[in-house]
Amino acid sequence: MLKFNEIKIGDILMAEYDGQMYEGEVVELNHEDHEVCLRTDVQEFWFTPDQLFPIALDDDQMKKFHFEKEENGDGSVKYLRGPFRVYLPQKGNFSSFEMWYREDRRHMTHPVSVHELQNHYHQMTKVGLSR
Repeated sequence: MLKFNEIKIGDILMAEYDGQMYEGEVVELNHEDHEVCLRTDVQEFWFTPDQLFPIALDDDQMKKFHFEKEENGDGSVKYLRGPFRVYLPQKGNFSSFEMWYREDRRHMTHPVSVHELQNHYHQMTKVGLSR
């Protein structure tokens, strides 16, 4: 479950409907009723935050966002998208890493989900991160 105030338009989330899980992009927010409109492969549909779930950030998700991957000889990995960088001291460990864009450098000390990366990217670059 996600908090409504953490959700932004453009975020990629998972939604549960009738026991099925669907991945989709947030296209609209209803602040009055605390509902989120998610565009999935099937259709656009409104969900409440208790029906929405984060997607774990991993190598596959980084590829979906078109990050280039550089593996270093010391077991670390760097993901690049233009001047934006994500550095993992340990390959595959997305629970402790650094990200930076120009002079803005952030150290993450907890597992980060896809929508959190999108929100950090937007805060740092002023551009949305989409697939």
